[in-house]
Amino acid sequence: MNMHRVMKRTWVLYVFLLVLLGGMFFFLWEYTTQAQRWVAATGSPHLYNNNNIGCGTITDRSGTVLLDISTSRSYAAETLTRKSTLHWLGDRKGFINAAAVSNYADEMAGYDKINGVYAASGEAGYAELTLSAKVQDTALEALGDRKGTVAVYNYKTGEILCAVTAPSFDPDNVPDIGADETGAYDGVYLNRFVQSAYVPGSIFKIVTLTAALEKIPGIREQTFRCYGKIEYGTEAVTCETAHGNQSLDRAFANSCNCAFAQIAEQLGKTNMVNAVKQYELTQSLSFDGITTAKGNYNVEDTAPVTFAWSCIGQHSDLVNPARFMTFMGAIAGGGSAAEPYLMAQVRNGGEVTYEAETRKTGRLIPQEIADTVKAYMRKNTEWVYGDWNFPGLKVCAKSGTSQLGGGQKSNAMFAGFVDSDEYPLAFMVVVENGGYGSHTCVPVLSKVLGVCKAVLDGKLS
Repeated sequence: MNMHRVMKRTWVLYVFLLVLLGGMFFFLWEYTTQAQRWVAATGSPHLYNNNNIGCGTITDRSGTVLLDISTSRSYAAETLTRKSTLHWLGDRKGFINAAAVSNYADEMAGYDKINGVYAASGEAGYAELTLSAKVQDTALEALGDRKGTVAVYNYKTGEILCAVTAPSFDPDNVPDIGADETGAYDGVYLNRFVQSAYVPGSIFKIVTLTAALEKIPGIREQTFRCYGKIEYGTEAVTCETAHGNQSLDRAFANSCNCAFAQIAEQLGKTNMVNAVKQYELTQSLSFDGITTAKGNYNVEDTAPVTFAWSCIGQHSDLVNPARFMTFMGAIAGGGSAAEPYLMAQVRNGGEVTYEAETRKTGRLIPQEIADTVKAYMRKNTEWVYGDWNFPGLKVCAKSGTSQLGGGQKSNAMFAGFVDSDEYPLAFMVVVENGGYGSHTCVPVLSKVLGVCKAVLDGKLS
């Protein structure tokens, strides 16, 4: 009996020793492979003080200091810049996620296993964003007191030049947001570029047009008749005006709901659902450790009139601005585009600890189809929006007015790109409750693209 007890206790001891040794080996493996991540983890006393990370300086693409967190948290010198970049740099209380900081904290810290953080130089790191402070400031100023987002990126390289969210606030002079009863700060902590999904309205006709060109033989030679309304029993798809007989490119430029209802009938649900999936429009987009909101396209069990409205960008359609901007880049790029990114480079001392690389989407659209859609979007600007709004730039675009219901004023949308090797820029503009996309968004985009052009020309730093 005593021998049995001894053997039992021995086995317990063996098990305990195996667990202990296993834990030690696991710790050593984690220390060897993941220590840098440990040090940069939220709450680490090595890098954090009162929930504020301290690991260096962050600048825009021209070297303008946006945030210095070597010791305390010091924002840009200009008030407007502090506001325009807030949703990437975060606020002092952590209500806004500091995506541009936290996702690269370990690279900025320059940690090594012997010397700890700041090992390369004894100093905090340096990070350069692809953003231009000048473009950010212009976009936020152009939005004024309206809510929404303005985004521009290089569809050949992936660099995001502008991704502004409004409303915003000055982190050095924080208003009493909780006491505000005007609604001016509703959704202020939300990064609308990545965290929102909007009813697209007529910018979704780009999607339907692309699918139709790909799936319906002879669609380019068809003529579409618009009497101002197409009835489906007791319901109808309506246009604000009767457009009469139109070619496909004219129907697109006129943003004719009746024409696109006719296209929807020919496409059918299966083709449309497959096209949305092929173009990746409802998938989340990931860059720099950030994952965007998903979109939505669901026409299961919908009536013909509801399906028609879904092809016009209404019903339950939702698109994320970052994802739709990338789709615009794919059309501009002949069917594929660079994936967007925000962080250009991270250094610690003389060592580059992170360097961005251009990554391409898969082929979303056949090139011949993308080129045709590009040509139609170019006609939109020539015929409707006006080249004079975009001097020196060959803009291809589509506006949208997304109906919200409930007595709310429509959201204004504008999406497209510049067809240029010199200025390869795709864009997305959303002005919440802004009404007509062409009226509200074009003046905003005109200012923003003008500054983008100057930045790329080296005329603005």
